[in-house]
Amino acid sequence: MGNMFDVIIVGGGAAGIGAARRLAVHGSSALLLEASSRLGGRAYTQDFGGYPLDLGCEWLHSGDRNTWVGIAEASGFPVDRGDPPWSKAHPGIVQDEEGQEAAQRAFGDWEERLRTVAAGSDQASDALEPGGTWNAYVRAIAGFMSGVAPEGISATDYLAYDEASTSRNWHLPLGYGTLVAASLPSSTTLRLATPAQRIDLTADGVSVTTRAGVVRAGAAILTVSTAVLAGGAIQLPAGIDPWREAAANLPLGRNEKVFLEIGRDAAFEPGSYAYGNLHDPRAAAYSIRSNGWPVIEAFLGGDGARIVEEEGPAAGFAFVLAELGALFGSDVASAIRPLAATSWSRMASIGGAYSCALPGRSGERARLARPFEDRIFFAGEATHPFDFTTAHGAHDSGQRAADEAMAALKDRHGLGRRGAFAAAGAQAVG
Repeated sequence: MGNMFDVIIVGGGAAGIGAARRLAVHGSSALLLEASSRLGGRAYTQDFGGYPLDLGCEWLHSGDRNTWVGIAEASGFPVDRGDPPWSKAHPGIVQDEEGQEAAQRAFGDWEERLRTVAAGSDQASDALEPGGTWNAYVRAIAGFMSGVAPEGISATDYLAYDEASTSRNWHLPLGYGTLVAASLPSSTTLRLATPAQRIDLTADGVSVTTRAGVVRAGAAILTVSTAVLAGGAIQLPAGIDPWREAAANLPLGRNEKVFLEIGRDAAFEPGSYAYGNLHDPRAAAYSIRSNGWPVIEAFLGGDGARIVEEEGPAAGFAFVLAELGALFGSDVASAIRPLAATSWSRMASIGGAYSCALPGRSGERARLARPFEDRIFFAGEATHPFDFTTAHGAHDSGQRAADEAMAALKDRHGLGRRGAFAAAGAQAVG
């Protein structure tokens, strides 16, 4: 692994690509090291029978201010600004409309009570109505949004995202993961299947050890998930324990998807939505025939995602088939068949879905975002103050970290463009 670089980026997800894009604008040399064999991280589109399905992030949340919208349009990717499927309930299914309305009101009441809880215990479960009829529903929706049960959610953290969200949710028919992976600048040197094993400080910057050798640069931008950072898969310099502790207080929740293919003509309304058992905290949300494809996507969060994590995809398929049978009738099983299932919590290079601050720990996002010795800079959705859990929050954090790294290099060497570190006489070996 040769050449000299201004910055080494560790992690090729939305944050790493965001950092690379900003460094390219600066004219800075960058090397991106990605542990897996693909780009995108938790943005991953995979083709199944001609259907580009997003196994990870899927929606352009806060679309009217989402950075990826502009990137998509500049790159020729179509953006669907229509209403998301959850705005259109599937007609004719067995459902308790009065119960759904009551459950949704209960969820709204829970969110309102979070404001009081944030000033006290900060534990979101304290906002649940004691013995409330719809607490299971609240738990399920909280699981969709945060990946964990209310007992593990900081009310302050939850409200920070909620208050910043614009509720505009747009879609990329070609796949969010497709866009993210296609957005790495051609000027960035890329090494896939090359996990960083160790990062050390040097007199002029950093050295990063990989199986392919050692590479040196003026700075490193670390964009790995909080599960990877807290888990210690990468050896880091002495003194960095506070950053690891911050990551541990921002654990990744559980969110998984199960996809089913509609195998014969059946009465599934295109672009519609259904919800499982209102009284089961494991219930799934179903997007039906999005883009007109003969596919049903089941989204599981928190307790529901735990089924897939702990028992495997077969158990996930069985669970959602049972829920769909209750919604559409017992003969639904003959109309659909398993297509794909995710396993984010089992992926060693990621370790879960997206970050959620533990009660009383919302301030850890800012602590994790601090530079270490003006040599190591941190990015990723977990470091964003209010757009955490999103690909645009990750992207923007990468750009912030790139700006910090370039400012540090300029201060150190009096140079802000390509070759700043090279001018300092660094060498790469390997």
